[in-house]
Amino acid sequence: MEIIKAIIFGIVEGITEWLPVSSTGHLILFKAFMQFKGVSDGFFEMFEVVIQLGAIFAVVAIYFHDIWPFSKDKSKNFKAVKLLPNPDKKITSVIAAIFNPILKLASHMNRRITCLWGKIIVACIPATIIGLLFDEWFEKLFYNPTCVAIALIVFGIAFIVVENWHKGRDARVDNIGNITYKDALIIGAFQLIAAIFPGVSRSGATIIGALLIGISRKVSAEFTFYLAIPVMFGASLLKLLKFGLHFTGLEFVILIIGMIVAFAVSMFIIKFLMNYIKKHDFKVFGIYRIVLGIIVLLIGFTGALK
Repeated sequence: MEIIKAIIFGIVEGITEWLPVSSTGHLILFKAFMQFKGVSDGFFEMFEVVIQLGAIFAVVAIYFHDIWPFSKDKSKNFKAVKLLPNPDKKITSVIAAIFNPILKLASHMNRRITCLWGKIIVACIPATIIGLLFDEWFEKLFYNPTCVAIALIVFGIAFIVVENWHKGRDARVDNIGNITYKDALIIGAFQLIAAIFPGVSRSGATIIGALLIGISRKVSAEFTFYLAIPVMFGASLLKLLKFGLHFTGLEFVILIIGMIVAFAVSMFIIKFLMNYIKKHDFKVFGIYRIVLGIIVLLIGFTGALK
């Protein structure tokens, strides 16, 4: 039964990580009805974050050639950088020994992709700083079904409002390479909202932020996918360090199966979403969020969700 639960959680994660409906929110809601047995205290808190690595590996697999900075196309690479001299003077030779390998590495990096990663890092700054400082406090206050339901409804309404506002407007940015560092920082500020309130949806918040500043749906979705890579790797590392690496055999199997299933499902969902937004907007996800949020609140009144 625990293996079956891990598969179900992996499916839920793989679907909801990329659709703007909140993966963390769904996992919290599923936990209220379906909990793992025979696992240590704090396992699920770690599991609901680290399982997202499976979904992240799907992004890496699909977009590898778009995000790998060491391109085979030499015409797009940085020009060879002049190495530091390495004379006999001790201090100068030490500096050269440290920086020359870095300069050699830089000369092989793709300028376009390196610039993209610079913008991704800038977008990660707000959530990284606030998350490191207040993560445990946010979990105690907001990681519960009621807060999830409210966030689902509020951002569901936001999706509908933003899409109505966005309809008929020409996108200011229709190529991911044209996103500015200012754009990236604004998108990162919207990601911060999702880091604080489960149920908001990291992808949902960043997509709404991107649409509001004139970025096309396709570019908004792609940048959201890329942005998830450092965010989820960092969050997973922190959770693993906090939990420790002393897994029981059952816990290890549950985590690995959940990640594998999340990876497989994400491969399909990412491709589905990119095809979907070519002809459709995000209003349907807004409606889904509102309906789900209302159902959760109604169930909560019965005492089923705690």
